[in-house]
Amino acid sequence: MDIIFLGGLEIDTVIGIYDWERGKRQTVILDIEMAFDIKKAAETDDINYALDYKTVSDRIIAFVKGSQFFLVERLISEIADLIRMEFNVPWVKITLNKKGAIGSGIDVGIIIERGEKKP
Repeated sequence: MDIIFLGGLEIDTVIGIYDWERGKRQTVILDIEMAFDIKKAAETDDINYALDYKTVSDRIIAFVKGSQFFLVERLISEIADLIRMEFNVPWVKITLNKKGAIGSGIDVGIIIERGEKKP
């Protein structure tokens, strides 16, 4: 299976359990890998057979900006579900980095995989 990726996608959102987190937007950084068979797109040179990463990116940005979850666990799970359902992606791996959540310059976050990566 081929992998299409979005790396370093920075999005401001309301995320966190503390009062001070609820009153301001914080940046989450997403790295996303998506399994997608690109064979037909490569053969035809036709966008209709490709996973349009601009459309995927725009949808994720809109979703995350509009969200107000308490836990990054919920946010990352919702993003994975969105990608798999709306873009017919059988497998996705997402790294969510909430940089600075526990101290200046410290990376903290979650990595999840959903679905099956087929050969």
